[in-house]
Amino acid sequence: MSTISPSALRRLPLRQLVCLVFLLSVAAWVAGNWPVILAGLGELRGADRGWLLAAVLMTAVCWVPICLLRQGTVVERLPVGRLLASQIAAGSANHLLPAGLGAHMVTLRFLRRRGIPAARACAALALYSLVQPVGRYGLLLALLAARPGAAPLGGPLPAEYGVVALLLLAGGLALVALVLWSVRPLRGFVLDLLRSALTDARALHTRPARVLALWGGAFAFPALQGCVLVAVARAVGMPVPAVGVVLAYLAASVVAGIVPTPGGIGSIEAALLVALVGAGSPVSVATAAVLGFRIVTVWLPLLPGALVLAALVRRKVL
Repeated sequence: MSTISPSALRRLPLRQLVCLVFLLSVAAWVAGNWPVILAGLGELRGADRGWLLAAVLMTAVCWVPICLLRQGTVVERLPVGRLLASQIAAGSANHLLPAGLGAHMVTLRFLRRRGIPAARACAALALYSLVQPVGRYGLLLALLAARPGAAPLGGPLPAEYGVVALLLLAGGLALVALVLWSVRPLRGFVLDLLRSALTDARALHTRPARVLALWGGAFAFPALQGCVLVAVARAVGMPVPAVGVVLAYLAASVVAGIVPTPGGIGSIEAALLVALVGAGSPVSVATAAVLGFRIVTVWLPLLPGALVLAALVRRKVL
């Protein structure tokens, strides 16, 4: 059996090696999760095909607010087609690295190739990371204020949860402050980044088009993702109102964001299952809905996103 010699590997262009490694990583991830994929397909075999198709179409539409949000973080006008392709690729990369690092790496490379300086590109990523959860939390609070009786888990959480969350937040901030105080080069880098980010944020908020793109995308993306879950819930016959399903998604995404797993894999499933059962769904139906939601939003776009990423790398867009 023939093998690839080290000298042959050295002759391969670096970009082709990057594409090969990424595609192999995606294939390994799919192989490792194949039993879960098969189980989800089995649970969804009797689901309503019309609602599932609607969920797939809405998942594709979710790329629009993501592109708007990315465009809203920079003053320069980004080419629409390449921006869309980069975010499709970033979505696939996001499921291989934790805390959104995969998507940030792809977007950082895209912005740098568009001639945006490194400091301003990093500031754009920081602004994106700040605005996206603000949109999610804001939408969650607005829905809770409008429909307090539809809260998942049957009502507000005990006060002890809030105390623990505040203690964890305070401990995390103290740890960050200690690291920055101890490591002077890192402190200087972070201060320069914050100055650049504040300057860009002020400039962006003087442009109504950028403000609309930034904040419109931040609120539209979680709303559309919630609608995708509603469509999947309807497909499996879940007896929970649409508002309750959206609230369950928002609450679960907030909780899952605390655990920085690649693409939220594992954490989002557990949080969604608990939230949907708490909202009044039977466990079996909630399990089918969670599996269907993750198949539609994660597993189906994974391979196309990897192929788009490989194509962008070959064409030196990234």
